[in-house]
Formats: sequence, C-alpha cells, structure tokens
Amino acid sequence: MTGEKAAYQPLFDPDAAEQPFDESRAGRTGDRVDESDFPEIPYVYDDRIVLAVNVALAAGRPLLVRGRPGTGKSSLAHSVARKLGWSLHAITVSSRITARDLLWSFDSVRRLAEAQALTRQGKLPERRTYVTPGVLWKAFDPASAQPLLPEGERAKKLTKRSVVLIDEIDKADPDFPNDLLVPLGSYRFRGDDGGQVVAGHPPLIIITTNEERDLPRAFLRRCVILQLEEPRQQRLREIARAHFADLSAAQLESVLTHYLQVRERRLKAKEQAPSIAEFLDALAALRGLGMTTQHPRWKELEALLLDKATTPSVEQV
Repeated sequence: MTGEKAAYQPLFDPDAAEQPFDESRAGRTGDRVDESDFPEIPYVYDDRIVLAVNVALAAGRPLLVRGRPGTGKSSLAHSVARKLGWSLHAITVSSRITARDLLWSFDSVRRLAEAQALTRQGKLPERRTYVTPGVLWKAFDPASAQPLLPEGERAKKLTKRSVVLIDEIDKADPDFPNDLLVPLGSYRFRGDDGGQVVAGHPPLIIITTNEERDLPRAFLRRCVILQLEEPRQQRLREIARAHFADLSAAQLESVLTHYLQVRERRLKAKEQAPSIAEFLDALAALRGLGMTTQHPRWKELEALLLDKATTPSVEQV
C-alpha cells in the first residue's frame, strides 16, 4: 500500500439518493457445512451505526443490536431495508417460538381437520400444501417460498435481497440462539421435504436484544455487535426534527428538558426510563393539542406519556 490512505467505500450510505449495491463486495456464501409494504420511518444515523451496518454487509454476518427498549433497534432494520430497496421479513420472538419457526412451519391441525372431513374417495393435498415458509426461507430463496405463501402474501413482490429482523431474541428459550447457528452461519437449512434451502443472495440479518437474558458466547462470536446507548441531547433534537420538521424551537426544548429530567430520575431509581418513542409521542401530543409545557395540564400529559410510573392504576382510581 502506498502512503496514500485507502478510501472507505461503504456498501450502505443512508444519505445517498439511491443505493447501488455491489454484489461482489458483500454477502459471504456462508460457513462450509456437510418490494416492501412497510411505512417509511425517519431514522437518524450516526457514523457508528452506519459503520456497523456496512461491516455486517461486508462480512456477511448478523448484526446484533443491543440496547434498552425504545432506543431505535427495530426501527433500524425498517430504515435500512427501505433505503436499500430490499424486502423486509420481520418476526418478534417470544418464549413460544422455536428456531424452526423461522425456517418453516407445518399446519398439522389443518391437515387433520381436512383428513377427517374427506370421504373415502377423497384425497388429501400433498404435504407441501400445509407448509408455510418462515422469514429465513423467504429471505434465502424467495422463488421457492412464494408459491407456498398464503394467497394475500403471495401477491407481494419479493426482492432478490432482503433484510431479516429477528426482534427481541432474549425473550426466546435459552436454546433458541444456538439452534440458529447453522442457518445463520451457512445461509442454508433443510426444508420440510428434506431438500436444502440455500440463499442465492445472503440477506442482512438484524437481531435485537433488550439484554434481559445473556446470549450464548458461540452465538455472539458469529455476530457484529452494535450497542445503542441512551441518545444525548443533540441526537434527540435531530430525531425530533426528522419526525416533526415544523416543530417550534420552544416546544422542542421544553419537552426535551422535561424528558431528560424524567429519564435521569428514573434511571437513578433503577426504573424503566421513557423511550425515544415516548419522547416523540409527547412532542406529537403537544403539537397536536396546541399546548406548551407551561399549560396547567402539562403535568397530566407528562404522566400519561413520559412518566408513566406516576400514572394512577385502575385499582388506585
């Protein structure tokens, strides 16, 4: 290398009007082993977030986004998919979801009901009729997934590349992350019929955690990790302006001051602090109602939106 510094060539640039994607520079084929219908959401990027997205794209690894609820983890996936023009496939994890649900599910209840309703001459449809592709199947191989989707979803156009959002992985069973190591590492898995589903164009997989449970080290080693901290004043101003361009400076600064006071007090008390979404709700309410924080009923609005722990419960009322 010469003395001249090599240029940083991002695969993802949130400020670009269009996102030409260089297939040759991203998306590993995986470890060796034997058009969207979501609304556009304003998102304020910083250099660290943009770099993390680019590293995940270039390395072909999942992006694990850590942070407190309401810090913009899920919104990041929506924004990246929108800006890249890729399909978004999202699933919110719960204790009832298994890793296989991200690959495919089989409707055994429907099959049993239809079998019982058939006459002797009747014949059940083939097994694939009862198989529904999960988010990873749709992202890995949309061509084979689309014919198996429910009719309403089948009509939607799937782009060749996708963003997959696996939201709140820490709510899953402890074995859930390890059960995903092979499909997330190799971009392939075995389908219901025993055949291989292989990603022709590896997706960007964004996984979020509220850190309510520690994740396995083997899983963490396979991820690019981005920690979203509590946004500071200037970032909060930028977020507010992105959502409400016509907001007056007085309205913004007054709500911001109250928000920061409540957040600091709640965090010191080890209580749930108000999220960015609740900060935006307070701004929207103030703006929509034509109020200021000097209004006699502001404290009630603040309790409803920012300081919810002080809102009386039904029992108290």
